[in-house]
Amino acid sequence: MSVKPIRLFGDPVLRTPAEPVRDFDAELRRLVKDLTETMLDAPGAGLAAPQIGVGLRVFTYHVDDHEPGHLINPSLDLSEDEDEDDEGCLSFPGLVYPVKRAWGVVAKGFNMHGDPVTIEGTELLARCIQHETDHLDGVLFIDRMDSGQRKAAMKAIREAEWWGDPVPRVRVSPHETGGQAL
Repeated sequence: MSVKPIRLFGDPVLRTPAEPVRDFDAELRRLVKDLTETMLDAPGAGLAAPQIGVGLRVFTYHVDDHEPGHLINPSLDLSEDEDEDDEGCLSFPGLVYPVKRAWGVVAKGFNMHGDPVTIEGTELLARCIQHETDHLDGVLFIDRMDSGQRKAAMKAIREAEWWGDPVPRVRVSPHETGGQAL
């Protein structure tokens, strides 16, 4: 287990939808532990596997001083009520903008052992779960902003000291299955 480098906006892995987890094995448990350690070290409220360059539907979260948790292959049921609040992202260091999200969420998926899990949350937990699930779909929080906010965010990104850092090369498996188990 170790702290991994977090991929920044501009890295293609952040725009690539993640694959469902099929194998609940030691490698997956190691990924969950690496995600948790990286999230806590950053520190952040959540971290999705694509943010450390792994294209699997896994994320961790740590909200309101509760124990850190994780969810694999999530599906969400969102409340009709909405809430707009400030939101940031570890892949956009130092940037925070208001984003409208559902006020509540019921998220279903699995833990690292393959057991079914349901997480119900409102406000910050709901926002975090929606944000991290978006990452698994290749959607970034700037995509949820209105055009004026997005324009301001893009200007701030171009002015950020981290913008223009070399993008890590994404390696693709040469095998027919693309590195996925059948």
